[in-house]
Amino acid sequence: MIMKKSIATKSRKLQILTVIFLWAAISAGYCQSGYKYPPTGKLVDAGGHLLHIHIMGKGKPVVIFENGSADFSFIWDLVQPAIAKTTMTVSYDRAGYAWSEEGPLPRTGRQIAYELHTALHNAGINGPYIMVGQSYGGFLVRSFARFYKKDVVGLVLVDALNEDEQININDKAVRIREMAQGRHALGIQNTVKKNVDTSLSKEPNPVASNTAIEPPLDRLSPEDQKMQLWAQTQFNYYKAASGEMDWSPEDVADMYKNRGKSAYMLGNIPLIVLSKGHGNYSGLPDSVELEKRRLMLQNDLAHLSTNSKHIVDKNSGHNIHLEDPPTVIIAIKQVIHAYRTHTKLKKLNIEH
Repeated sequence: MIMKKSIATKSRKLQILTVIFLWAAISAGYCQSGYKYPPTGKLVDAGGHLLHIHIMGKGKPVVIFENGSADFSFIWDLVQPAIAKTTMTVSYDRAGYAWSEEGPLPRTGRQIAYELHTALHNAGINGPYIMVGQSYGGFLVRSFARFYKKDVVGLVLVDALNEDEQININDKAVRIREMAQGRHALGIQNTVKKNVDTSLSKEPNPVASNTAIEPPLDRLSPEDQKMQLWAQTQFNYYKAASGEMDWSPEDVADMYKNRGKSAYMLGNIPLIVLSKGHGNYSGLPDSVELEKRRLMLQNDLAHLSTNSKHIVDKNSGHNIHLEDPPTVIIAIKQVIHAYRTHTKLKKLNIEH
């Protein structure tokens, strides 16, 4: 989930994400002790630490769900069971989220893709994969497709940002890429550096008081809501999301710099881009122009593949997988069908 409203109007969950973004450089030696809720799936080695993956269904291609920032594997519970009736599906928690162990820094798109690919391999879940990414997860599935191109046969982007898109942060239209500092990662890391300074374990948990369920999370089942309340108050969660938000501008800037290059494109694999109905620019100068440009840039995402279509979901906001799950389910099934039958998607922009 990516920030999209001013602090004055955004939900409590997005307020916490704003704190994470602004304090992304924090480090602490807190160690999570035990789980209040048992994992819904299993823990698998991801290259030096364990990731929690939740497998449902059987068959190929395998549909992999990638969460938005600050979200957990069960965020897909209104979508995954329906797709699992058709093929194998995997939702998971990135390093530091919920049941997954902390991962190495920096939290680059390449690092996250490597950890997911390694976990899938170690779990015996080989491709082909159809990647489904929401919001920040859209950047991640595009990175996964770039680094593991032979394994990926389709994508669904669920209100994923274009690398040149502007979002409303504190009543300002901001491009994530403009926050980049020009840093360069050293490559894939397999060692998690533990902070041995025990004094840091007393660092207050900035999300410990985040004990409310805000819409649209209230559409999840009561059990999922209980897990959400537990998972969103863990200190490792704060650290993990901080690390992702600290590095994400660098990855987005890299995508912008290399837009149009073959390595960053998707060839002719089936791609469906789902976009929310409104960009939440109300009250900002040039809000009408910002909205027009947002839709144009969302449509540009469909040009990543020569076999694609763009759907604007007028019935939904940013969290289409929670607010209008049938549309996400249909889109995934269309990509599965296109892959299995070797047919092309209709190149038609649709308002749903």
